[in-house]
Amino acid sequence: MNTPSAAAPARAATWVAPLCWVAVLLDGFDLVVVGTVVPTLRTSEEWALSGTGATAVITIGLVGMMIGALGIGTLTDLVGRRKALIGAVASFSVLTLLCAFAPNALVFGVLRFLAGIGLGGALPTAIAMVNEFTRAGRSGRATTTMMTGYHVGAVATAALAIVVIPGLGWRWMFVIGALPALVLVPLMLARLPESAAFLVATGRRAEAEDVAARHGLELEPPAAEPPATAPTGGAASTLRALFTAGYLRNTVALGVTSFMGLLLVYGLNNWLPTIMREAGYDLGDALAFLLVLNVGAVVGLLVAGRVADRVGARVAGMAWFASGALFLALLSVELPTAGLYAMCFLTGCFVFSAQVLVYAFTSANYPPQIRATALGWSAGAGRTGAIVGPVLTGALVTAGIAFPWGFYLFAVVGALGALALARTSRTSGPQRGQVSSPG
Repeated sequence: MNTPSAAAPARAATWVAPLCWVAVLLDGFDLVVVGTVVPTLRTSEEWALSGTGATAVITIGLVGMMIGALGIGTLTDLVGRRKALIGAVASFSVLTLLCAFAPNALVFGVLRFLAGIGLGGALPTAIAMVNEFTRAGRSGRATTTMMTGYHVGAVATAALAIVVIPGLGWRWMFVIGALPALVLVPLMLARLPESAAFLVATGRRAEAEDVAARHGLELEPPAAEPPATAPTGGAASTLRALFTAGYLRNTVALGVTSFMGLLLVYGLNNWLPTIMREAGYDLGDALAFLLVLNVGAVVGLLVAGRVADRVGARVAGMAWFASGALFLALLSVELPTAGLYAMCFLTGCFVFSAQVLVYAFTSANYPPQIRATALGWSAGAGRTGAIVGPVLTGALVTAGIAFPWGFYLFAVVGALGALALARTSRTSGPQRGQVSSPG
């Protein structure tokens, strides 16, 4: 194969990473938006949601995300990264816009569920694609850098909520959240290539060589793999491959770790403003804590990726989960406002980066044939935690004990995440950065 030109990697970097970053940014918007509007929906005369109703509104979208992560993640390994990602972004953007016109909580919940299906599939697909357009040895940095979009979206949403909700009302949050798709989807259709790893894995070697030549990728020779890593029986066979002898231990351990990681991410992002309101802070301060939490996440991701590329995503992830548990416990201590801001920042640095390091490890330790399925499994199992987290925290809020017991609960979950990740091991299959032939 001809050596790619020096300009080719620059072209890949120009489009693939930024387009996937913006797609993940929209997922970050969705992470926070319901948490920002729930305090208003609970106190407004329009809906006057109870604690149970607010919990239902939060969790129904997460159920959709779990289904989307498991379904679209597997579909991505069958139809391709490009089609799956564009379809996911287009669908959840349209449904997010419709949320702005929901006449009641029931319709709002249905729309949140449907939007969640697209959102759930976007994240594992974007991670798979970015890693497959990244040089070997930079998996951790590629994943964490892309995932900064997740928390930039969360920060922007929290900041917008401070201005938009009091002035324009909560519905405008969903209108604003849908607008980026008007630019993003056409750009994806025009500029987003298909992954060379996917093309090789599905036997389209000539097309893969063309993509590799244009984007500065190197096609590696096939590596020895367990037979089940090249499934040919459709979606069920692709998912079943995750539970063969070569990958079973990691699949189970990563599912548990992701459950703990996303329980923290969604529990904090959906309920932190409400918890801080109950602790005696006004709405502006409560939303500001959420903003600072996600600013910390962006900083933590930039550091975590570099650490992961040096010591490995597994070791870095265990350290990040353990540190997150410590700072979550410290949030229960009564502090001056400035000290609480600092503690929120440090909590965000470690808690949210920990889950992203799980994705980095997953991407690096499953072959191209089942990589998106593995990421979808990790994200889907995590979305179960994302459902449980808000439900548990909502129960504490309803009981009036979310502060400080919510933070004690989160600290225990962080410690369990570290222990679960310690049960993983590096697999023997081809690693991220190698594009193997199906033979």
